[in-house]
Amino acid sequence: MHLALEMSGLKEVPADSGIVVPAEDVKKVLFGIDIDTADLLLAKQLGADLVLGHHPITDAPATNLHLVMKRQIELMTRVGVPINKAQKVLQERVQLNDRGAHSKNWGKVGQAARLLNMPLMNIHIPIDIITETAVQAHLDKQLVHTSTVSDVIDALKQMPEFRGEPAGPVIRCGAKDDYAGKVFVSMAGGTNGGPGVMKAYFEAGIGTLVMMHIPEDSLKAVKEQAIGNVIIAGHMRSDSVGINIFIKALEAEGIEVVRMGGIVG
Repeated sequence: MHLALEMSGLKEVPADSGIVVPAEDVKKVLFGIDIDTADLLLAKQLGADLVLGHHPITDAPATNLHLVMKRQIELMTRVGVPINKAQKVLQERVQLNDRGAHSKNWGKVGQAARLLNMPLMNIHIPIDIITETAVQAHLDKQLVHTSTVSDVIDALKQMPEFRGEPAGPVIRCGAKDDYAGKVFVSMAGGTNGGPGVMKAYFEAGIGTLVMMHIPEDSLKAVKEQAIGNVIIAGHMRSDSVGINIFIKALEAEGIEVVRMGGIVG
């Protein structure tokens, strides 16, 4: 966890990440984007010392995802959205995720891990920050003032995780020959901020948003706004960018890592 915080520039463990069952001597890790009870049993069979998940699926991290969404305020202010406006356009989606968390079976996987005595943790937004930083840096190097939306897709596909099928980078709003304008990668805010957040980006001068995923209500609203382009890079593929960078750092520490649970590359 300390390594993830260091790599992402965070100073404390965020609310959507945590250690569920501690481990003292970790030599082999089973790492997956989504972890369930069956994966705990698989880890036992493979002789893993720790199961490391990305998405929050149990205990407090599973119910606290809405708390890390406030990072989207920081992202919006970076591109010139007034902080008071950023807070207000995000508020509805934060409340929606807070209410939705109450219906989750948030204790199931944690209980199984304790019964199996299988160390378990998850690291969410720190990995997403690593992804966001890497993708933005790559696009900044590859794109120019006259780049089109299609050029953004081509640039993404230069990264190993975005190559091939299925569910690769796709244009969800805009056309391939449209100018991309200023391209901004928004991938580390807990989850999608909703149509108000996206409109705020476009009104602040962003031409193309690159995101992991987009719900249908947000896509419909953005198309109706008709003021910006949206590229969806792919959820598992985007998560895999940061995960693979983090895995390299773990391996440099002498830890064996078994990739599974949706990791690409």
